Amino acid sequence: MWRSLRPLGRSAASGGYRRYAWTGADADCRLWFRMQAEARRLDVETDRNGNQWAWLGDPTAGDAVVTGSHLDSVPDGGAFDGPLGVVSAFAALDELRARGASFRRPLAIVNFGDEEGARFGLACVGSRLTSGQLTKEKAYELRDADGITLPQAMEAAGHDPEAIGEDRERLDRIGAFVELHVEQGRALDLSGDAVGVASAIWPHGRWRYDFHGEANHAGTTRLVDRRDPMLTYAETVLAARREAELAGAVATFGKISVEPNGVNAIPSLVRGWLDARAADQDALDAVIAGIETAARDKAAAHGIDLAVVRESFTPVVEFRHALRDELVRLLGGKAPVLGTGAGHDAGILSAAVPTAMLFVRNPTGVSHSPAEFAAEDDCVAGVRALADVLEGLACR
Repeated sequence: MWRSLRPLGRSAASGGYRRYAWTGADADCRLWFRMQAEARRLDVETDRNGNQWAWLGDPTAGDAVVTGSHLDSVPDGGAFDGPLGVVSAFAALDELRARGASFRRPLAIVNFGDEEGARFGLACVGSRLTSGQLTKEKAYELRDADGITLPQAMEAAGHDPEAIGEDRERLDRIGAFVELHVEQGRALDLSGDAVGVASAIWPHGRWRYDFHGEANHAGTTRLVDRRDPMLTYAETVLAARREAELAGAVATFGKISVEPNGVNAIPSLVRGWLDARAADQDALDAVIAGIETAARDKAAAHGIDLAVVRESFTPVVEFRHALRDELVRLLGGKAPVLGTGAGHDAGILSAAVPTAMLFVRNPTGVSHSPAEFAAEDDCVAGVRALADVLEGLACR
């Protein structure tokens, strides 16, 4: 499976992946999913929001056990973030069949669409739409860097955008959702464990900072006469680092756009996107407030107009203890339980259905990078752990 998936959407220049929603690379990944499912005699369907489902058993019977993840990527992302959960789901089914397992509940493998939000700026679009956390009206407002709207992109890819929206009937069929994911951090590497169980996902969000200044000539405009939004933006980036350190949180300006974007021109507009996460809501609130206060103070000092827009937010997700504890029991009671600062479809769905997560060791902790890695032995351990969990939930 890795050999057939590896080349899809891969950049020859960076070695990373550019599998953006509703593009040719996304279509290739969707075809790959369908072929893997059909090779295992599973019934494949695409729901109204573009998520793919491969079913073993009657989808309408209810109380289904679902596993899977996503196949899209961040810009120049790694091979494991998302795909490991999908590949492991198919491999776990192969393992269960090899064991001669008999299923008493329907089983589904899912590929959620547009989890990373790399194209339209909002993460977990497929699961947010399905759960009702993203309305059709708000989804229609999403645009990519070229001005193409989400419905335009969906329609160009052959999907009907008129059908998108909350899918309560589908969620009511699910008794448990278990997502396997490569760990995005080094907790398992430090503990010496190949596989762990998630306890919670930190609250996190994305904020857009628009710094409006005045375009002017870089060579003739005196420093004292400038309204340079880049200066205010740079000071805000430093403030984000300081506030995060004070709160034991993380805050990152990782995306920027500049107008008019000329080497010899003072910018008229600098737009930066902030990603901020913390272990609890109070800490996150303190970080966000501190960054915005610093930005507004600097903006006032430099004659810059500032607008701050919260583009997305996900509160803390505490996975249901009963399902989490059942996973630990099914894994022999020895799997470590750990939290994470990364968001996932399992976190989005947790408000609607019982969800849980398994993490596979990442020896470097590197993620969202071509250098992302998981050892084959650990991946196999993850498959076996997922098979044990699915057997316990769906077969006994």
